[in-house]
Amino acid sequence: MISGKPKLRPHLLGLLLASLATPALASGVDAGWILRQLAQPAPSQTGFVELRGSALLKEPLRVEGQYRRPDAATLVRQVRAPYAETTTIANGQVSIDRSGKPPRVFSLQRVPELADLQASFGALLSGDLARLEQAYRLQASGSAQQWQLVLTPRAEALARRVRAVTLHGQGKELRCIETQPARGDLQRTLLGSAAAAAANLRQADALAALCQAGGAR
Repeated sequence: MISGKPKLRPHLLGLLLASLATPALASGVDAGWILRQLAQPAPSQTGFVELRGSALLKEPLRVEGQYRRPDAATLVRQVRAPYAETTTIANGQVSIDRSGKPPRVFSLQRVPELADLQASFGALLSGDLARLEQAYRLQASGSAQQWQLVLTPRAEALARRVRAVTLHGQGKELRCIETQPARGDLQRTLLGSAAAAAANLRQADALAALCQAGGAR
């Protein structure tokens, strides 16, 4: 067990949002339609490419791996490069296992914001629009071919950590998640086919364009 209150890392938010489904295409786009596209039963998995900006780095740190949802109550984020790390949320706990370091485990109760995010993730997976709107202000735009959903936290505690989360989709696929922390640089996570298309890309501008190609124009 680690001591002290764990920090709410942006990638943990990505873990809660990334392994979402992409069922059949619909003609109209609003928040309810988008939620219906994201709802899916476990198991599921998807590759990701994540970019982490920092004033200390000349270019964003590129992290690659896979999100997995082996069952309805478990979420796994497995990093493969440039280091090996597995983050698991299950049974009310978060465990972080990084190669060469002792595992860290803490309760979701010690990070209420993360517990709220897990509840919101459940609302996303079940297509529960009313429940999600209790936690976020939702703004949908675009078309069935290119859509965007912006989630702005209502709770002050979460808003102090996360300014907004934007989901970008193209057709029936969630392609990218952009997380804007209250402080610091935007974090961008490419998923599925967008992550695959980013395999040979290194420039931040090119990766940003690939992410937002799935959003509203």
